Amino acid sequence: MADIGPDFWLTEWNWEPSILIGVALVVGCYLYAIGPLRKKYGLAPATRGQVFAFLLGVLLMFLALVSPIDELGDTYLFSAHMVQHLFLTTIGPPLILLGIPAWMAEPLLRNSVVFRIARFFTLPAVAFLLFNIDFWLWHAPPLYDATLENEAIHILEHVTFIVFGLAFWWPIFSPLKEGLPRLPLGGQILYLFLSSMPMVALGAGLTFAPPLYTPYLDAPRVWGISPAMDQQLGGLIMWIPGSLFTIVIVSVLFIRWMLQQETRQREQEALMEEIDNEIGVM
Repeated sequence: MADIGPDFWLTEWNWEPSILIGVALVVGCYLYAIGPLRKKYGLAPATRGQVFAFLLGVLLMFLALVSPIDELGDTYLFSAHMVQHLFLTTIGPPLILLGIPAWMAEPLLRNSVVFRIARFFTLPAVAFLLFNIDFWLWHAPPLYDATLENEAIHILEHVTFIVFGLAFWWPIFSPLKEGLPRLPLGGQILYLFLSSMPMVALGAGLTFAPPLYTPYLDAPRVWGISPAMDQQLGGLIMWIPGSLFTIVIVSVLFIRWMLQQETRQREQEALMEEIDNEIGVM
């Protein structure tokens, strides 16, 4: 049995220099861009909501990588690792995209090579496939076990989660209206509905499968959780919270789509009424 008490939560922080430097650069560049750089070129200010969303997204992903959740997931519990993956793929990336002003993303359109690459990876079908294939592959037992044994492979896993996560959420939260825009509202709803299925399938499969990951079979037990229960919890975390997050977004999009359809219907009715009045006058 492992002793996971207050000391663990206070001491098991992962102050990896690459993470600290990477996050400092991302936040520093963002704050410089929305501050001095924006003023220099007379660009529109970022809203408080955008700044809050971006910094919150970075903070949640930062905590997922450096907090004791990282050590708990790497050494003891598969389910804790799934919490980390949820923040890196499903929660952090959309918040970051929501925090990017349009002018900050416009340089992607200026260089033809960069634009073609960005357009390819953010095509809904491509983003959908790459994100889900990447997520499924890293949860295949041989690759998953390798991430726990080799830090370089583990870092690569996290990088692909973040990169493909940003590409996956781009069709929903793109800051650009032209070049690399969001899908129409109806397309966004369909895209998210279909995209939730592979993760639900993987989560359900892990919930009902016998323990698959060797490192957790021999790991010290935490809070009396067996390897089978741990994998079941991990599958449920992937399955239910991830689905609920998607359902909330789909619900908001559906309400917006309904309001949009209602507005269009009213405009059409007003136009028809105007035409009828003109015909009546004639």
